[in-house]
Amino acid sequence: MSYLGVGVSPGNVAVHHGSDLKVFERRVRLGELILRCVICVLALVSAVLVGTDTQVKRIFSIEKKAQFTDMKALVFLVVANGIAAAYSGVHVLRCIVSMVRGSVLFNKPLAWAIFSGDQMMTYLCLAATASATQGSLFAKLGEPALQWMKICNMYGKFCNQIGEGIASAVLVSLSMVILSAISAFCLFRLYGENKAKNNARW
Repeated sequence: MSYLGVGVSPGNVAVHHGSDLKVFERRVRLGELILRCVICVLALVSAVLVGTDTQVKRIFSIEKKAQFTDMKALVFLVVANGIAAAYSGVHVLRCIVSMVRGSVLFNKPLAWAIFSGDQMMTYLCLAATASATQGSLFAKLGEPALQWMKICNMYGKFCNQIGEGIASAVLVSLSMVILSAISAFCLFRLYGENKAKNNARW
């Protein structure tokens, strides 16, 4: 049956919605690719800023050198951001190959692997950023109750560069949270599609 003689039938409506769904999925994949690129770059920037930061201070005739290895939380931050950059770089390649081939849908094992990996990386980045931020606040503000002195008064350049690295790490953590939500959506969408197919059979 046609409407207005243009050959449009009720059965064609589902095809239109299907094309809209594919467009939405491609946008999700593009968003994922952009986020992973952002994470890769910012995590690398954070690791380089913190890992290369040093400052030498002369106190009377003694030279004191501040470096990131003096605080274990900063070492943890550098390692975590290095892992995040490498992990995101691998997934950037996967996303590019997937988009070039035009394969939008995942199978369940791959979706579960990506979801689990993104979750672990999110928790790793959040833990590293939180611990480094707390340690840096002690260095910046001190802790009078424990008689911990402020060291950023003496090592201003060192602390400023550490602060820039931590700011990049915060952006990495926030991006990883968003990315985890996207991977969760991609995973559970597969189960929604199976449910829709089963209902269609009835």
